[in-house]
Amino acid sequence: MATLLPPPKRVKLYHGVSEPEPEPPKPTANIVVQFVSEDDGQALAPAVNIPANTPREGLELLLNKLTKDEDPVPFSFHVALPDDAKTASGAPTRVVISKSIEADILEHPSDAFSTEGILIVHCAPQSVFRVRPATRCSSTLSGHGSPILCASFSPTGNLLATGSGDTTARLWDLNTELPSHVLSGHKGWVLCVEWEAMERKLATGGHDGHVRLWDPKTGKPIGDALKGHSKWITSLAWEPIHINPSSPRLASSSKDGTVRVWSTLTRRVEYTLGGHTASVNVVRWGGGGGAARDGSESKGVLYTASSDRTVRIWDADKGQPLHTLKDHAHWVTTLTLNTDFVLRTGPFDHTAKKPSSDEEAQKLALARYQNILKTTPELLISGSDDHTLFLWSPNDKSSTKQKPVARLTGHQRQVSHVAFSPDGRWAASAGWDSSIRIWEGRTGKFVATLRGHVGAVYRLTWSADGRMLVSASKDSTLKIWDLKTYKIKVDLPGHTDEVYCVDFVADKIVSGGRDKTVKMYVRHRLLPSLQVTEATHH
Repeated sequence: MATLLPPPKRVKLYHGVSEPEPEPPKPTANIVVQFVSEDDGQALAPAVNIPANTPREGLELLLNKLTKDEDPVPFSFHVALPDDAKTASGAPTRVVISKSIEADILEHPSDAFSTEGILIVHCAPQSVFRVRPATRCSSTLSGHGSPILCASFSPTGNLLATGSGDTTARLWDLNTELPSHVLSGHKGWVLCVEWEAMERKLATGGHDGHVRLWDPKTGKPIGDALKGHSKWITSLAWEPIHINPSSPRLASSSKDGTVRVWSTLTRRVEYTLGGHTASVNVVRWGGGGGAARDGSESKGVLYTASSDRTVRIWDADKGQPLHTLKDHAHWVTTLTLNTDFVLRTGPFDHTAKKPSSDEEAQKLALARYQNILKTTPELLISGSDDHTLFLWSPNDKSSTKQKPVARLTGHQRQVSHVAFSPDGRWAASAGWDSSIRIWEGRTGKFVATLRGHVGAVYRLTWSADGRMLVSASKDSTLKIWDLKTYKIKVDLPGHTDEVYCVDFVADKIVSGGRDKTVKMYVRHRLLPSLQVTEATHH
């Protein structure tokens, strides 16, 4: 019996017309690429001719091959937009390569790039670890009776401290996400909380003008309050661990126009800085400064910002003034150092190793600090109510008179906060104009404006890998921004009123605000504690 062949396939018809022939794939052009360092613009390898559709991962592999690095390094790539192609004000000044040169650069809507000539691709090494974005609220921690004014994770990320208008600070255990201790003692609002970088002590500053020290393990006060300021405390800063690992000193700035440096051993004031003529709004303890005037080893440098429109720099050993920076036209309300992250976390990094002794902690903290300074000195950015920021290089010995490296303009209203990324490559500033601006950390060049908030942006915090930024706003939301696309990555609603403070550690984000609740956000997965609860519930 003959085998019957199946009937031929019916031709698909679309409204009576047969399916069009598939278009042949477009030929990919080849392009000559020159990889240059983002730090100094030096060529990293000879120019190479590659297909334009080479994926970003392929560019990374190629660059590691060309530079002959034994350990492959992750890179980010971008191409600067020509000046005549930057149309809208606040539009990004660079194009980040996230897919391929063909998809991101050659098909860019500005039509500013062609396959002819050499394409300069700027390369920046990235952290070898990656932080995953938080996507959901894992818990709402209630307990405070007034708005939460400050929140800070401990350097290892195991503990959280919050300060509130109810005159108490609270410690929270992040494993259980439950309160561990209530720190009572202040007679006014708790305005700032600051962890010592070894996590042995917590300092709080209050509206009562008192500074208090606490033992985070027991929640008990360490001695009585440190009294001396006549008005409320605006900011606190610990001496860096690589300078003093065993008993770091504490600096407190106040509305009374002074800064006091306290010895935590004797619990007395070592000296008072009294050069400002109005409220001192921020104090930062930098690790730089080289050798002191008499040739001895430096104890770091103190930076203070004041409502008298100046930023002052002090020798932290003797309390002597070094420089006065007078370029702002209004109150200076915020300061950031490119070393802030490593000074705050001391010897602790993403590997979660714990130092066995003070000496080992000092070595680890010093290595991390010096690693930041390999490419650039300790830099400072000051932000003011005059709508501008200034980038300074205070340890530049080339001139006696301090001049700013760059003036950062673009905000339409007061600047509320500025923060350097952990590696010092970027800086982000937030303003009362509801916008966030990204700047190059070394040159102060404008990079992009992040828009999405509908109220003033109060606070910013970076992820430890520098790839994401979190903002807290008057509009009651938090937003996570992707630094590849300069767009919102995740919107984190949940608060019912203004959000005053935010902090980011590992993959956890904490925020607090006017609704008297602390909210914890994590990436989307069931936590062990929640699994137990659900199992019990069923």
